[in-house]
Amino acid sequence: MRDYSNHSLLHHNTFGIDAACHRFLEYSSVDDARQVATLLRDAEEPFMIIGSGSNLLLTADYPGIVITPSPMATAAEGIEADAESHTLRCWAGLVFDDVVDYAVEHGFYGMENLSLIPGQVGASAVQNIGAYGCEAVDIIESIEAVEIATGNIVEIPASECHYAYRYSRFKGEWHSRYIITHVTYRLNAVFTPHLDYGNIRSELSRNGISEPTARQLRDVIIAIRNAKLPDPKVEGNAGSFFMNPIVGKEKFCDLQAQYPQMPYYTMSDDAGNESYKIPAGWMIDQCGWKGRSLGRAGVHAKQALVLVNRGGATGNDIVALMHAIQEDVMKTFGLQLKPEVNII
Repeated sequence: MRDYSNHSLLHHNTFGIDAACHRFLEYSSVDDARQVATLLRDAEEPFMIIGSGSNLLLTADYPGIVITPSPMATAAEGIEADAESHTLRCWAGLVFDDVVDYAVEHGFYGMENLSLIPGQVGASAVQNIGAYGCEAVDIIESIEAVEIATGNIVEIPASECHYAYRYSRFKGEWHSRYIITHVTYRLNAVFTPHLDYGNIRSELSRNGISEPTARQLRDVIIAIRNAKLPDPKVEGNAGSFFMNPIVGKEKFCDLQAQYPQMPYYTMSDDAGNESYKIPAGWMIDQCGWKGRSLGRAGVHAKQALVLVNRGGATGNDIVALMHAIQEDVMKTFGLQLKPEVNII
């Protein structure tokens, strides 16, 4: 375990915010995680558990302890593959996209649409990450963690995590209760492409592909994301900043009457009740924010859902921009945009 005092978090958040924490702990094994749990039980200061900081906005120095899993040199070092059950048991600190690449390369299918989502394996289980019609809940079998209060090692089935859109119990009632060490994904031996979301089919067609392989689908999704999302190393950001609002039929019909060209995605619950997901990026664009700046914080020119650090922005600069956008969207559409990013 690595233990640092007064540690800079500049390289632990993709917004590139220059903040620090009082103490920084990095665990590289289950035993380390249990040791961290012991330290936290005795600590009198606050703590937070982070991954790579790709879903984090820091507005000030953190006065307590920051905990994170250590990265691995290669994905193979942190993956236990079971070809018979088609599962991948993955270390929490692995880059999630490295796992997707490993899966495609070794014939484990079902993760392709989640290609190039930033962040780590552990965070995928907390956030229920999703893209292009797929979510982590579709592939997560179980989560292994250390319970901070007891130091016990527990295995939690995905069915107990109450997964929903960008939500799990790890973000709710289980917040700061567990230190995640591993996530097991259950995948498939047969590749079944999911193409009916966004511009996947049109991009495949543009490349002359009608029946893609898993590698071709992954490559196309990476190309789509790279074309509209900024590189955090060049322009600090946390990817999609806001969640897409989900509305009922009455509100949807009102909006559709006013905006006939409004994009949307129909959703159904287990009882067959329909709701509608409205792209937040489209609404932000309609309000004229795409490409605009407010001081040193701005909205990405190619994807209005992404807020960026133009250089030297503070967390509060980003928050001020967030509030301005939320106000305009509320005035225009009557919908409250909620941040997907964790604001500290």
